[in-house]
Order: sequence, then structure tokens, then C-alpha cells
Amino acid sequence: MRRIRIASRLGLRARITLAFSIGALLLSTLLAATTWTLTREKLLSDRESAATVVVYTNAQTVQRRVSDTNPNELLETLLTPLGGRPVLLTGDETVSRTPAFGGDALPSELKEMVESGRPARMRYDLDGEMQFAVGVPIPSADVSYFEIVSLDDVEGTLDALGVSLVAAALVTTLAGAGLGWWASRRALRPLGGVSTATMALAAGRLDTRLDTGDDPDLRPIATSFNEMAQTLQDRIERDARFASDVSHELRSPLMTLAASIEVMENQREDMPERAQAALDLMKGDIERFKQLVEDLLEISRFDAGVVHLDLEEVHLAELVMQAVSHSTDADVPVELDADLAGVVVNADKRRIVRVIANLLDNASRYAGGATSVSLRRAGDEVQIAVEDAGEGVPPEDRERIFNRFSRGSASGRRGASDGVGLGLALVAEHVNLHGGKVWVEDRSDGSPGARFVVQLPVEAQQ
Repeated sequence: MRRIRIASRLGLRARITLAFSIGALLLSTLLAATTWTLTREKLLSDRESAATVVVYTNAQTVQRRVSDTNPNELLETLLTPLGGRPVLLTGDETVSRTPAFGGDALPSELKEMVESGRPARMRYDLDGEMQFAVGVPIPSADVSYFEIVSLDDVEGTLDALGVSLVAAALVTTLAGAGLGWWASRRALRPLGGVSTATMALAAGRLDTRLDTGDDPDLRPIATSFNEMAQTLQDRIERDARFASDVSHELRSPLMTLAASIEVMENQREDMPERAQAALDLMKGDIERFKQLVEDLLEISRFDAGVVHLDLEEVHLAELVMQAVSHSTDADVPVELDADLAGVVVNADKRRIVRVIANLLDNASRYAGGATSVSLRRAGDEVQIAVEDAGEGVPPEDRERIFNRFSRGSASGRRGASDGVGLGLALVAEHVNLHGGKVWVEDRSDGSPGARFVVQLPVEAQQ
């Protein structure tokens, strides 16, 4: 059997939603990173530019007054930017308005560049805090003027912006997931119709078709499905007509053969012993042939959809006991729940009797006969169970044996049989027609053997 893979571990709707979510996450992350980077550079650049202008202004003031003013008093008079800390290096002496930010707070590279006569500025980290330092040499006074500006407020602003951008990215991702879920529902809605039509077709409604519509992407799927359904319907109807026609054609010669056997049976005493044995073989084969034809006709009626139930109110317990007594010559015990004595159900008596007869016949053919028949209440349903003492039914065959012409893979080990595999198929058809279920399981007492269970709804109760 050729299988074409159409699914993965994740469902189609989940994959579409995941794709939207990942797309929204990547896009929001990219936008957030770009926004944060550009904003950071802009804020730092503006802050550094403003600080640099102030530093150069202060450096000019220092150049004019350093020779006739005390350095400490001079630094106190300077207007520094927010968070600015002026530092004046005169030879080996360092003068700072803030003792904690003296010459040691300046990077050595920056000091070397400024002392060499070149103005410089540098962004650096000092004890976990971002700082910005600007140095201006004043050769005329043999001093170097520095200002250290804290960038903590800018970093705080950037941290708050980062939190906002992360929250925005999360919201965008969730919105993308919601949009993906909504889009997947709309996109996959036509596939829901395909799924419904497929289940209807599998349930036997062969006239199920899809509306091709105007969607150019879905039209090929709908067209292919309709063609497949039509082909399947034609094939099943053709096979059903063939089985029905063959069964009807066989009935006439079968009746002739049965009548001939009956005539010969009347002359049995005049026949030699070998002829009598041959007559017995022919009689048995004719009976089996007759049963096969009747089963085929019954199956063809189900396929043609012309089967209907002749419902009537019946006492189920009495019906089961009568069916068992008429269906087998063996002494099969019937176990009844006490609360089932007055239960009345709407059922087709002929079909229920046929179900029990087929189950008993199946036990006789494959398991040496039924050991018990039980009837019990299960909520709003009743269960009829037929148990045998055979080898049981393997788990892999427990559904297959209810298919037509199937006796299971273990039929060869369950004893010789002349059945063709229609008995249990008819049981399933009759039970389904009543709205019930049928299955096979191990015996409830743990003994070897099979337990066939028919479950029927209770329609009325007295």
C-alpha cells in the first residue's frame, strides 16, 4: 500500500499559528533591537555633544583664570553639565571638586593623550557605572582640564526603554499567535468540509460530494474528491449488483437441486449404502449452498439500502431464550439478570433471532459450541453475550472477523469449517441497523475462549 505523508507531529493549524508567532517574534525583536540601538546612540551622542561644548567653555575659563585664582575656588565657580565633575591636573598635583573623582577616576589612555597636547574624550566604565570624560590641554598654563560626566541617567532611560520594547515584542508575538490562529481557522475551514465529507463517505453515504466553488486552489481538491467518490460508488454498486444478480440466478438451480435431493431422499431405502452416503454429502452441501445464497442476498439488500426494520415491542428475555432453543440442539445455559424480566424493547424479532443464531453457529463452527448465553442490563442498554471455550480470537483479528468473507488469521487453527465468513458480517449489519454495537473480547472469568457481545438500546420499559 502506497502512503503519502500529509501530516507531521504538529497539526496544520498549530503549524500555521507557530509560523505567525515566530514571524511576529522575529519582526518585533528586529524592530526592538534597531529602535534600542538607534535611540541609545542618539541619546549618548546628544549628551556627549552637549557635555563637550560645556567642557570647552569651562576650559577657556580655566585658561584665563588659572594663573591668578586658587584652583579649588576656580573649579567651584565653573558651570558643569548635569552630573559633571571637573578635574584639574597641574603637574603631579590633582585638583577635583569631588574627591571621589580625582585623577584616579580618569582612564590612563585619556590622560596620556591630553598630556601629550591633544584634546580627547572617552566613554568608559567606572565601578559598574558608565562615564564620559573630556580632556582639554592648556599648554599656556601647563595644566590639563578634564570633566567626568555620569551617563547613569541615560542608561536608566535606556533600561526603561528596553523593558518597554521587550513588553511590546511579547505583546506583538501574542498578537501574531492570535492572528495566526484566526487565519488558520479561516484558511482551514474548507478542509473541515473535506473532513466531514470524508467521514460521511467512510460511514457509507456514497452520494456525498463537495461543492467545487470558485476557489482556484480548492477546486482541484474538490474535483478529485468527487471523482474518487463517484468511482467508489460505481464500484460498490457494480459489485452489489453482481452479488445480487448471481444470488438470484443461483436460486433457481438451487431449488431444482433441493427438489431433486428430496425426491432421492424418498427413495433412500432402495439405494445401496454408498449411494446413501453420497446422498448425505450432497444434502449437506446443498444446505450450505442454500445458506450461502441466502446470506449473499441479505448482504446485497444491505448494500442496496432497501433493508428496513419491522419493529415491534418484544420481551427480550423471552426472545433470547426462544432463539437459543431454536438455533441449536446443544444444551446451552441462558443466564438472565433478574431486573430484565419485564424489559420490553422495540426490535425486529427476525433479525435479533438471526443474530443469536449466527453467533451460536459461529461458536459451533470454530470453538466446539457455545458454553453459555447471558443477558444483562447496562444502563440504558442491554447486552447479549455468547461465550465459548475455544482458543479465543487474537486481538489483531477482533475487528477483522466482522468483515465480509473474513474468518480471521487463526481460522485454520480453530478447527475445520465450511463457513465463508458472512455470518459475523451479517451480525454486525443487523446490530448496526438497530443502533447497537457488537464486539468480541476475552471471557470475563479468565477461562480460555471468546465472548461475543451484542449491545442494543432499550427503547421502552414496562
